[in-house]
Amino acid sequence: MSPRRHALVVQHAPTGPPALLGAWLEERGIPWELCDTSTGAPLPGLEGVRFVASLGAAASAADTHLPAVAAETALVEHAVADDVPVLGLCFGGQLLARVLGGTVEPMDAPEVGWVSIETDDPALVPAGPWLAWHYDRYTVPPAATEIARTEHSSHAFVRGSHLGVQFHPESTQEHVRVWAAKDAERLASFGITDGLQRLEAPSTTEQAARAAAFALFDAFLSRIPDPVPTS
Repeated sequence: MSPRRHALVVQHAPTGPPALLGAWLEERGIPWELCDTSTGAPLPGLEGVRFVASLGAAASAADTHLPAVAAETALVEHAVADDVPVLGLCFGGQLLARVLGGTVEPMDAPEVGWVSIETDDPALVPAGPWLAWHYDRYTVPPAATEIARTEHSSHAFVRGSHLGVQFHPESTQEHVRVWAAKDAERLASFGITDGLQRLEAPSTTEQAARAAAFALFDAFLSRIPDPVPTS
């Protein structure tokens, strides 16, 4: 007996791969499909999809005039309407918040580097350590429950089986260092000149982040009904 339904993972840039999420899916034996919209690939339908995971992106989730953002907004709207759980990570969390009735707004200054969050449900969303890299933030949607935050922004909310987070549980230091180098000029406009330094941490921090990410993904999955098996 094997699972009939698979996960759909939406990637938005070559520099923002599933990384730890992909490793978790493989380790748990969950079939998954990757759609990298930066290649121009169209978003697939939801037939057979167990859950949707939307990763980080350089675009703002408020940029619905962009065809790619508009298309993914429609996908998430359909997922919510069809009771397909959505796991939104950073951009994906902001997009989910908008679809559920929240808003997305620019921050006075970005939140970048390693963070620990205040969490009301550590079994679902551990305190961290997490990698944060965002210039926008969401407002918690109506009928959703905020479960984590920092002094700068909300960091996690749930509504039913949907989970949105503001940090990057899927990412590693290696990937975020690329963002720091690429964003150096933009960060400097906010007076931030130590983007790379904010990512420095001992290997034990990365190990703890991986463990926290796997715990979060496991907890998200536990809230989803088991797929119908095939014989």
